[in-house]
Amino acid sequence: MSGCTKAAAPTQTNSNRIASENTNERSQTMIAHSTENQPPPSVNTPSPGTKTKWSQSGDPIDTTELNVAVSNSERLLKAAPSAAAKKTLADAYFKRGFALTEARQYASALGDYRKAIKFDPANAEAKQWIDQILQIYDSMNKEAPKEGEEPPPLPYKKDGNQK
Repeated sequence: MSGCTKAAAPTQTNSNRIASENTNERSQTMIAHSTENQPPPSVNTPSPGTKTKWSQSGDPIDTTELNVAVSNSERLLKAAPSAAAKKTLADAYFKRGFALTEARQYASALGDYRKAIKFDPANAEAKQWIDQILQIYDSMNKEAPKEGEEPPPLPYKKDGNQK
């Protein structure tokens, strides 16, 4: 019986030391998370409901073939303006816009869809994608790029290291 009593005493000492260490950890955690030493919120922080400027994001993709199709279609339209040439150019812009949409490069895709509509006003799919992208920007509380402000696609490097 005396063995049990002696064993209990060191356990008490250890738990007191552990409790003391836990108290120190808690007070340090509380200090680390206080706002006492933090700078005040930025004056430029938009108020709730205010839309912020759009930004380009998404995954860089290889648009080389799509760019060639757009360039060839533009040359065709310049050389022989026709309804068929406009439709071909609109389709090229739509295909690149769709690829950019899949890569979540919405700002660039929006520009391509707008160009597709310019050359083929009856393109219902391009109109739907424009509406969807505008809704995405709205849901993120961001302004969508205005027509003509859309950026080019993000740069793509073939070695896998993106900018």
